Amino acid sequence: MIESVNRAAGSVRLPLVLGLTDGLLNALTLAASSILGTGGPISYTLAARVGTASLVTAAFAMFVTDYAERRAQLVHVSRQLSLTASGRMAGTRLGRLALGRSLRAMGVACVCSFVGAALPLVLGVLLPVPSWVVIALAIAALAILGALLARTLAGRPGYWALVMGAGGVAVTWIGNWLHIA
Repeated sequence: MIESVNRAAGSVRLPLVLGLTDGLLNALTLAASSILGTGGPISYTLAARVGTASLVTAAFAMFVTDYAERRAQLVHVSRQLSLTASGRMAGTRLGRLALGRSLRAMGVACVCSFVGAALPLVLGVLLPVPSWVVIALAIAALAILGALLARTLAGRPGYWALVMGAGGVAVTWIGNWLHIA
């Protein structure tokens, strides 16, 4: 039972982490000027627009990288088995399985990216707090994600949290400087 749970968690770890990180960073980059008050106000439509942009980029990036890696593994196995055509295994059931798993990874990354991007902005609309609190929440979420990753990967949680949080601060500064939304 525990082994199957670990295997399932491992199969979605990359798209989950990529999606959440990408979403949070997109929210900080694309909406920084709105959050800091130099752009338009934070709104549900801004949250939906930023979430959608994040979802689209995560979908494309996750599918292309995951499918390319799976196809490369099939080509490698074909060569190891001395099959005559290098892409022969990609056209088999294994190739369709690789495609399905890449589509699943893309779906997980899409949902996580949308949630990661839209949720901090929606909280900024709903909560009666200064808008900079949205930035603090997004940076804190990145730091917490870093600490959780470190615990999962036998790393140093404080270090990972610091690095992820610092990345959030840097991206916020860049987003405010670019003044996108």
